Amino acid sequence: MEYRLSSSLFHFPSPGNRIFLKHYPSHQDHPITKKKSISINKGGSISRNRSLAAVFCDALDDLITRHSFDPDALHPSVDPHRVLRDNFAPVSELPPTPCRVVRGTIPSALAGGAYIRNGPNPNHLPSGAHHLFEGDGMLHSLLLPSSEGGRAAIFSSRFVETYKYLVTAKSRQAIFLSVFSGLCGFTGIARALVFFFRFLTMQVDPTKGIGLANTSLQFSNGRLHALCEYDLPYVVRLSPEDGDISTVGRIENNVSTKSTTAHPKTDPVTGETFSFSYGPIQPYVTYSRYDCDGKKSGPDVPIFSFKEPSFVHDFAITEHYAVFPDIQIVMKPAEIVRGRRMIGPDLEKVPRLGLLPRYATSDSEMRWFDVPGFNMVHVVNAWEEEGGEVVVIVAPNVSPIENAIDRFDLLHVSVEMARIELKSGSVSRTLLSAENLDFGLIHRGYSGRKSRYAYLGVGDPMPKIRGVVKVDFELAGRGECVVARREFGVGCFGGEPFFVPASEGSGGEEDDGYVVSYLHDEGKGESSFVVMDARSPELEVVAEVVLPRRVPYGFHGLIVTEAELLSQQ
Repeated sequence: MEYRLSSSLFHFPSPGNRIFLKHYPSHQDHPITKKKSISINKGGSISRNRSLAAVFCDALDDLITRHSFDPDALHPSVDPHRVLRDNFAPVSELPPTPCRVVRGTIPSALAGGAYIRNGPNPNHLPSGAHHLFEGDGMLHSLLLPSSEGGRAAIFSSRFVETYKYLVTAKSRQAIFLSVFSGLCGFTGIARALVFFFRFLTMQVDPTKGIGLANTSLQFSNGRLHALCEYDLPYVVRLSPEDGDISTVGRIENNVSTKSTTAHPKTDPVTGETFSFSYGPIQPYVTYSRYDCDGKKSGPDVPIFSFKEPSFVHDFAITEHYAVFPDIQIVMKPAEIVRGRRMIGPDLEKVPRLGLLPRYATSDSEMRWFDVPGFNMVHVVNAWEEEGGEVVVIVAPNVSPIENAIDRFDLLHVSVEMARIELKSGSVSRTLLSAENLDFGLIHRGYSGRKSRYAYLGVGDPMPKIRGVVKVDFELAGRGECVVARREFGVGCFGGEPFFVPASEGSGGEEDDGYVVSYLHDEGKGESSFVVMDARSPELEVVAEVVLPRRVPYGFHGLIVTEAELLSQQ
């Protein structure tokens, strides 16, 4: 079943007459083998009996909504009529469904593997404000035919069954606080008090997780993780037999923080993984690392040199450094009492880049470099040159930063190369492309090492992506660095481009491989999966799979190889 929304209006019920999407029960057809070295919490049993305290809190939430919610006064960024329309509208779960390869053949590098894309998909229609970032995590996976043949491609869509998802499914309404749309003014304070009472009466336990697992994915040490930046990872499993997805649970040991970034970095040479957490309380950022077996390596490093709580969505690694952005989007909890959201721009702040030695045990050696006007939300890559005396960062620069949370349609994101001279402390910047580009990825075998190419989505405007371009870093300083392009066509939009090398190892050229993404044709209401030749000047489509239903626009994804699927714990 699918919920189609008008392009002009999404008809919501009045606050006193809520309707909800159907809740689909947990799908657990596959037994999961759990390693003893990791603790995974499935959230415990959740009774469906409604306590008196729960009924009382529900009534308070309804009362707050009824007396404070004015649909006509909503900002466009949190107006569900606008946010959840067209292909941003939520869909229900879909069990494994066969689909056809309608063009070309699946390359051997992808055969038997799966493409999985994460994104927000609210399980319950909101009765009030709703921001794009706040939907429940839903994984849209496509299990590709193996090189031996014998079965069709299989598509599936499943919710990540987070603690928040399960509690909300029980109560059948959104009872958790929404940072981007709900924590604002008197209404936000009132909802926070109701939520605190729910905690006191044991209706909710925030220590079991408050995240949506709706941002990205990572495959590491035989486990597939669904990630968001204000909770711990959730382990999910994709069956290599039938393509279905099940949630194993939340990782609760081997970590000493209550959250991790949605963009951890793995060194392709050493196999180590580097991560961080951030929040509104000192230390605002904490850095951590894990060895090639996924075990905690060294102490966590609190970074006290962050002067205020910043929005740190991504970071980079090089051979010797971790690179942190300190941008003009900040968290100010006190703004809530002034009727504003706690996350917003600080135009007086000067953006900085911080270099922390990769194996630091404290932040005493951290160096900061002012980079006025450089607001890096996502990172493409970073590396060292000149014997480690120069650190190079390639990243999209978001402008104007005051629109980064509220008005995606007014953003322009241009890709730049920043060079930090460690001896002099100077920073120079070079524009690689003036186009509106974001969601950039490279050949992951070059992560943290010098690379030449990146593949980025073309905003029309963001977060809708009308095409993909290939950027050549070696052209830096010589004008436009875009060397290949594919436009998806009128009314067709895609997602983050993901690069897959044609062969494993270091034998081939850096760009010898394929770029993959989901596409959606808004005119036909159909979605597909496309495979593009990364070396072609037109990024020629070499294979296409028509999907059984539309895939809403989302965030980040990845390819899991056949060998990785078979190695899942």
